[in-house]
Amino acid sequence: MNALTMTGEFGVDKSADSTTTSKPVATLVAEPAKEKKMEKTATLPTGVPLGEKLTAFFRAALPPVLGLLVLIGIWHVATHKGGSIPGPAQVWDAAVALFSDPFYRNGPNDQGIGWNVLSSLQRVAIGFGFAALVGIPLGFILGRSAFLSAMVNPIISLLRPVSPLAWLPIGLLVFKKADPAATYTIFICSIWPMIMNTAQGVQRVPQDYLNVARVLALSEWKVVTKILFPAVLPYMLTGIRLSIGTAWLVIVAAEMLTGGVGIGFWVWDEWNNLKVEHIIIAIFVIGIVGLILEQALILLAKKLTKEAS
Repeated sequence: MNALTMTGEFGVDKSADSTTTSKPVATLVAEPAKEKKMEKTATLPTGVPLGEKLTAFFRAALPPVLGLLVLIGIWHVATHKGGSIPGPAQVWDAAVALFSDPFYRNGPNDQGIGWNVLSSLQRVAIGFGFAALVGIPLGFILGRSAFLSAMVNPIISLLRPVSPLAWLPIGLLVFKKADPAATYTIFICSIWPMIMNTAQGVQRVPQDYLNVARVLALSEWKVVTKILFPAVLPYMLTGIRLSIGTAWLVIVAAEMLTGGVGIGFWVWDEWNNLKVEHIIIAIFVIGIVGLILEQALILLAKKLTKEAS
C-alpha cells in the first residue's frame, strides 16, 4: 500500500516534473516565432495619415506666408497716403497687365519682360559655364600642388576683392561689344568661389586615401575620378552655388551700364520712362529667379552627394 502510494506519488511527481520541464521547451520554440512575427510587423511600411501630411505642410508654409503678409502690410501702410512709391494694389494691377503678354516684340529695344529675363539668363549661363570649365579644374590643380597654390594664391587674393563692374570697361575695350563684355564680367565674378572651394576640398581629403592610391600605383586620372571627386563634390557644389548667386546679382548691374536686352536694361529703361511700378515688379522677378536658381542647385547638390555616398 505504501509502495503503491509511493509509486503513485512518484508517478504523479514524475509526470508533474515532465510537464513542468516541457513547458520551457515549448516556450523556447514559440518565442522565436513571436519575434519573427514582431520583426515582420515592424518592417512593414506604415502610411502617414493625410491629416498629418496636411499639418506638416501648413507648419512649413505658414511662416513664409506670414512673412510676406507682414511685408505687404508694411508696404501698404507706408504708401497708403500717396507719394512717389506706388502701393501694392497699383503694382498688382501693373503686374497683371505686364504678364498678360510677357513675350511681345515691338523692335529690338522694346520687348516683353519674359524676353529680357531669358536674355539675362543666357548671358549668365554662358559666363558661368566658362567659369566652371576653367575654375573647377584649376581648383583641383591648386589643391594638388602646394607650389602652384603658393604661387597663385596671392594673385587670387589681389583680384578677388575687385568689384565685378570694374572689369566691365576692360571687357568693352577687348570685345568692342556690350553683350560679350557683360558675359566676360559674369565669368570674372563667378570663377573665384569655384577655384577657392574646389581647392579647399582637395586639400581636406584625408592623406590616408592618397597613401592607399600611391601604394596601389593608381594613375592621376583614377586618383581624381575615384578618390578626389567624390570627396570634393560637396565643396565644389558650394562654390557653384555661391558663383551662380553672384553672377545673377552682377548681370543686372552690368546690363544697366551696357544696354541692349536684359532685365537690368529693362529696369533702367523703365526708370527713364518713370514707370516705378515696373521697377518694383522687376525687383520681385529678379528675386524669384535668383531663388529658383539657388533652390535648383541645392536639390542638385543633395542628389549628387547622395549618389556619391
